[in-house]
Amino acid sequence: MTSAARRSIATTSTLALLLGLGAAALPAAGAPDRGPGRPDLDVRFATFNASLNRFNEGDLARDLATGDNAQAQNVAETIQRTRPDVVLVNEFDYASGNEDLFRDNYLEVSQNGADPVDYPYAYIAPSNTGVPSGFDLNNDGTVGGPDDAYGFGFFPGQYGMVVYSRYPIDTDEVRTFQLFRWSDMPGNLLPEEFYSAEEQEVLRLSSKSHWDVPVEVGNKTVHVLAAHPTPPIFDGPEDRNGRRNHDEIRFWADYVGSPKESAYIYDDEGVSGGLKPGERFVIVGDYNADPYDGDSVDGAIDQLLDHRRVNTSITPSSPGGVEQALLQGGVNAEHRGDPAFDTADFNEPPGNLRVDYVLPSRSLKIEDAGVFWPSSDDPLFRLLGTFPFPTSDHRLVWVDVRLPHDR
Repeated sequence: MTSAARRSIATTSTLALLLGLGAAALPAAGAPDRGPGRPDLDVRFATFNASLNRFNEGDLARDLATGDNAQAQNVAETIQRTRPDVVLVNEFDYASGNEDLFRDNYLEVSQNGADPVDYPYAYIAPSNTGVPSGFDLNNDGTVGGPDDAYGFGFFPGQYGMVVYSRYPIDTDEVRTFQLFRWSDMPGNLLPEEFYSAEEQEVLRLSSKSHWDVPVEVGNKTVHVLAAHPTPPIFDGPEDRNGRRNHDEIRFWADYVGSPKESAYIYDDEGVSGGLKPGERFVIVGDYNADPYDGDSVDGAIDQLLDHRRVNTSITPSSPGGVEQALLQGGVNAEHRGDPAFDTADFNEPPGNLRVDYVLPSRSLKIEDAGVFWPSSDDPLFRLLGTFPFPTSDHRLVWVDVRLPHDR
């Protein structure tokens, strides 16, 4: 494939003993070797909220054009060190061409001696963030501003996302759900007392967008289901963001459910329904919901973790999450969730949480999984650090899956 053609598509055991944990609970901080010789049908999927968002429209493009932005270099090195085959990058400001700038100037350039990564295929599309709704959605008496957009944002596409892939993306079959209305979800949690009837008629469910991106691995298709639900905070007693977060997560639960459960869904082209039974998928993204702690609606992420079609046989984990929870203390000491599974280093409250997920379908066998969060004595800890973070307050999460062989 020509350049023009492709651009057109859009020590662990010691730490465990020190912390009083079983050594088996903590895999290596980094990712296993991804060099030549691995089976072609072993595929690494990853998600990374890289915080590549900027305050002003066009700022990210300028940073990516230089090739020497320190944060973008760190993001690229993190991806180079973990070497996913398919990766969703959340909080990547949308503008056509940004995906090429990051790929050309950072991913395909060695960062601190790491081998470059080549992603011939990418998908990027508009986001609801910063798109004016024309309504006073936060009920502050004025219309306009980031909180009255369809998704919180200071300009259209802020906090967007992009998918990079080593494998071909079937762009003709991509489905987006940017325009799906929240009120069209049966049994939704939309706070009707907070929004006027006119607002309910236009309010979109997705705070960014929901994408179904089919990736072709050999003669098999895996649907990469990408999203970034709103944080369940920054609202009032009506809990409009918590409720929206819950229903944004529920969208995928219904989409991969039975034809009856997904019948209400329609995409931006007007095509109805969800995935067909038996289709392979991997749900990826920052879902802003922890199964035990934080401010999300009870059971929000369990809609996926407990789903009959989702494989959770191995939970991605790290030694760094355990170490930082212990060092930081505070509310972390009161959390019910295992800090080995944390994926984000947040201030108090809510403390460190598991909010980033890579969830394959049961038809995909999980071979290995991890959170890129090395302990502080690891040379790669410099990519993460402590607040103020040199890269992001989130950690890259990866899962290796085995696609079934042809019989």
